[in-house]
Amino acid sequence: MIIGKVKLENPFLLAPLAGVTDSSFRRICRQMGAAMVYSEMVSGKGLYYKDKNTDGLLRTYQDELPVAYQIFGCEPDILAYTARTLADRPNAVLDINMGCPVPKIVKNGEGSALLKNPDLIYKLVQVTAAEAKKPVTVKIRIGFDSDSINAVEVARAAEAAGAAAVAVHGRTREQYYTGRADWSMIAKVKQAVQIPVIGNGDIFSGEDALRMLDQTGCDMVMIARGAQGNPWIFRDALALFKGEEKPPAPTVEEKLAVIKKQCEYVLAEKGEYVGVREMRKHIAWYLKGIKGSAHLRAEVNQKKSFEEINELLNQLV
Repeated sequence: MIIGKVKLENPFLLAPLAGVTDSSFRRICRQMGAAMVYSEMVSGKGLYYKDKNTDGLLRTYQDELPVAYQIFGCEPDILAYTARTLADRPNAVLDINMGCPVPKIVKNGEGSALLKNPDLIYKLVQVTAAEAKKPVTVKIRIGFDSDSINAVEVARAAEAAGAAAVAVHGRTREQYYTGRADWSMIAKVKQAVQIPVIGNGDIFSGEDALRMLDQTGCDMVMIARGAQGNPWIFRDALALFKGEEKPPAPTVEEKLAVIKKQCEYVLAEKGEYVGVREMRKHIAWYLKGIKGSAHLRAEVNQKKSFEEINELLNQLV
């Protein structure tokens, strides 16, 4: 489990998720056993033009390290500037997003739009790696659509340009998050390159994470939606990886304790107004599956203070 010179404790990583993997959630996932956690996507242009919101995305705390910052852009000069600017930040890895399917990103030629241009991918990785003082990695999808499955070509281009690892989401851009992730393409990328390959897609349990390692031969597993409301997935995957028995599912009390801890992190970092609004979706995810919580998941969206949220959660115990 090595990316460049960065040695990781285990093969299970928290994926970058816009609007989800802020520092509060990253800290929770690290405590649950994630070996490395990724930031939300950071715009190279946002950094270049001193966007006021960008610096907040880069805020990190000692107890969440190692962290990978994920950046995005399609202009070599901008990404080179971004790499220079972030060179002395506390992140262990600098990751370039080449898989985001969101229309406004793709329309700008960024994210998964880059899959159409392996030559540009080579250039972007090359200039970023030249300026960064840490390993540069890329996150890709298997292709833009079903008629252009080119993950092997893209991964080879990234490797040749100096990438230290490649993460592969087993879907095309056109699939978004529908259908099944094609793990066979992750296996083909692993066979085609010498750098570490990180598998991603359809990991919703510790067992899924172990199957990904076994079926694809990938070096590490990146967990995305499966961690939403369930950071215990890292604890489970790690136990199974060590050959131990899978821990019992978290109790209601354990879930509430983690929710409240994450709320404390958010309140301290972002204040109540922003923090409450950002925690609403997390709380709904945490409460899913708890008997009698359906009305609470609906009610949480009406709450405007952490005191109100706390009163609501206490109804479960």
